[in-house]
Amino acid sequence: MGERTTLKKSLKPHWVWAIALGSSIGWGAFVQPTTWMSTAGPMGVIIGFGIGALLMMLIAVSYGFMIKNFPVSGGEFAYAFVSLGRTHAFIAGWFLTLGYICIVALNASAFALMIKFVFPAFVQNFPMYQLAGWDVYLTEVIIAAIVLAFFAYFNIRGTGISGSMQFLFCVVMVLSVVALTALIGSSPLAGLNNVKPAFNPEVTTFAAIISIVAIAPWAYVGFDNVPQAAEEFNFSSKKAFSLIIFALIAAALLYSLMIMATAMTEPWLGLVGEQHIWGTGMAIQNVLGTTGLVILVIALSMGIFTGLNGFIISSSRLMFAMSRAKVLPAVFSKLHPKYETPYAGIIFTAAIAMSAPWFGREVLLWVVDMSSIGVSIAYLYTCYTAFALFKWSGKDVTDPSRHVAAPWKKFLALVGVLASLTFIGLLLVPGSPAFLGIESRIALVVWVVIGIVFYLFKRKEYSEIPEEELRYLILGEKSDGEDKV
Repeated sequence: MGERTTLKKSLKPHWVWAIALGSSIGWGAFVQPTTWMSTAGPMGVIIGFGIGALLMMLIAVSYGFMIKNFPVSGGEFAYAFVSLGRTHAFIAGWFLTLGYICIVALNASAFALMIKFVFPAFVQNFPMYQLAGWDVYLTEVIIAAIVLAFFAYFNIRGTGISGSMQFLFCVVMVLSVVALTALIGSSPLAGLNNVKPAFNPEVTTFAAIISIVAIAPWAYVGFDNVPQAAEEFNFSSKKAFSLIIFALIAAALLYSLMIMATAMTEPWLGLVGEQHIWGTGMAIQNVLGTTGLVILVIALSMGIFTGLNGFIISSSRLMFAMSRAKVLPAVFSKLHPKYETPYAGIIFTAAIAMSAPWFGREVLLWVVDMSSIGVSIAYLYTCYTAFALFKWSGKDVTDPSRHVAAPWKKFLALVGVLASLTFIGLLLVPGSPAFLGIESRIALVVWVVIGIVFYLFKRKEYSEIPEEELRYLILGEKSDGEDKV
């Protein structure tokens, strides 16, 4: 077997917590509150996100176990290989790669949208064309490209820089959200009376809450960035579970605070009925003026920056792991000669994301909606693998170094499997409150077809890798082992 390239262990615990939290809280928490409230009402959104966070915590039990036992880059790609073999590993990696790059692209697009709201005269220059009802401006494309290039550069410079930046951005974001909520809560122009009715009166309370629970994989996607960086922990991988849980709790609180802050500004039924490029920004500016808007812009910028940074880290590490296993071209597993980072994956992610603003925001949203399927599939593989490794009793344990007699955790892993299947069903079953639109389903079919063609092209080379070598390349294990648990 040849030499296996590994990454430098430089990530500190609070940086990893910031990667999980900052990736979970992206642009949506600051741009989407009026959209979510129009569906479920303020309390419907808060309860829905609360239930979603609890479901994610159940799934996180499996993630904590898998990270502790397999602290390697690739995360779900490696986990699928452990339980179901190389073909399933490719499927998990293929869907996740799409999901991660799409989220990078959408965050860059959201930053350009924010600049358009704050400086409309500046951005709405050089109109080029219209796609799906969305005007595309050259200025927007340039802004998105600049911010992507900035983060690609600093990610290439090293995990230490990107990790410390992530933590700083998270701290500023949390302080900004707390300040906004406190200022609006104390303003004589706002109040809790505006939060009534608590739920959308046009739908049942159950339907309102479920419609929000259904988007939990999208809302909290980011905590699963932690396993992608596991190979770079400079601390025990046993801490990963608690870091993920603390990040999910913080994310649920931040989502709830932004919903309350927006809903308190004015009667929310009137607020969501207004057509505006940024409903949350308009509502907060009406109550707190320029000061409030500045704080919100800072919070949104930090949310976008943490999302960009976190998912550039994750997508590049995922491609690094897949390349190391010879599924992707070898260039993606080469490290920068000076900074020892997987620079090709970082550059590729930024370059693909730079193309997104040319297609208009609406087209990009179709792709991102479709990528929620990829995230749910990743959850499913992780929970299934944990379920297979956990045993009901000591009598079931065949490999004490890997299998663990833990009936309660095995049950939670099973719940995680069922939750993941539920998320997939909510997105794919017609009539579901979260059923994908026709455009997103077309995008999903296209991505699946491309994946099938790519896999058939690589299949011969991939299948000819001896099992022992592939296990070594993916998991770092040199001993013989079964492909399935």
